[in-house]
Amino acid sequence: MILKHLSILNYKNLEQVELDFSVKLNCFFGLNGMGKTNLLDAIYYLSFCKSSGNPLDSQNIRHDENFFMIQGSYETEDGTTEEIYCGMKRRVKKQLKRNKKPYTRFSDHIGLIPLVMVAPSDVGLISDGSEERRRFMDIVISQYDKAYMDALIRYNKALAQRNVLLKSKAPVDEALFLILEEVMAQSGDIVYSKRKNFISEFIPIFQSLYSFISQDKEQVSLQYQSHAENASLLDKLKASRERDKIMGFSLCGVHRDDLNMLLGEFPIKKEGSQGQNKTYLVALKLAQFYFLKLTRPTVPLLLLDDIFDKLDVSRVGRIIELVAGDKFGQIFITDTNRENLSRILSEVNSDYKMFYVSDGAVTEKVEE
Repeated sequence: MILKHLSILNYKNLEQVELDFSVKLNCFFGLNGMGKTNLLDAIYYLSFCKSSGNPLDSQNIRHDENFFMIQGSYETEDGTTEEIYCGMKRRVKKQLKRNKKPYTRFSDHIGLIPLVMVAPSDVGLISDGSEERRRFMDIVISQYDKAYMDALIRYNKALAQRNVLLKSKAPVDEALFLILEEVMAQSGDIVYSKRKNFISEFIPIFQSLYSFISQDKEQVSLQYQSHAENASLLDKLKASRERDKIMGFSLCGVHRDDLNMLLGEFPIKKEGSQGQNKTYLVALKLAQFYFLKLTRPTVPLLLLDDIFDKLDVSRVGRIIELVAGDKFGQIFITDTNRENLSRILSEVNSDYKMFYVSDGAVTEKVEE
């Protein structure tokens, strides 16, 4: 999949942007806070129907404006054109259209334009709670497995309804709990099975990439933990019910799953240096790209936002060597340091475009 043209109105600090892109490499440079990340986020939005950083759509509208609009013109591997439009007015539900036809469910769009984004905010995968690591698994699997997304949606709806019952001060028929717990167990088992299979296939790809970037200096691994492991999820939900009533929410289920991130035999959260953490995150996201490429007929877009910060020269060089290879499709990359981008361009023997971003305005720079 190739993004040929992007139109933006009033998205974050981007007032009006019209850009035509290279089919291979697109570089954006400029100072911090000028809009480089917002530009990548707009591309992300067209794949996932939401911002990568702010889930409140109204807060993504430019200050003092009443709406935002993002539109992308894509070309598939067989030459077919796909036009994706997303727009939102304040206090009005957002619209998402494919070739001018509105979607009835946004979830039907996920996976059409596979995309992987590597950003500074990814540090939350290591430093934050388990929700971020579940979200990482969900984003990958949902892009190639519709049954997974459907099961996850059913599970989350039943979970929300069960939590309402748990908070009820009036007596609740136990049969209502059982109905919801059966839905959670059935859909939760699907979610668990697919997450488990994904991680088992994903680990060797991730380890290989980390080893390449670090030049075999450290060993890494991932361990998936779930309440659905080695026991009936339905039995666990029923056994936890009385305790859950006291707490007012569900303590058991796949919504509590976690992904242990290890450096050697210890959590990288406790043991890793800044450079090791950054290497870990870059390897995770590039492994996500490779995995999607194996499972999808469409090559994902790759968005790299300021990925060289906190990395030594040797690791930067190894990442550039990876990115400059022919295993990737269309790439969008930002950096405050023009020299980093120039190093990449010197390694890439293919088409590219360079753009300068300043105060929300984007200008193409023609290299002399």
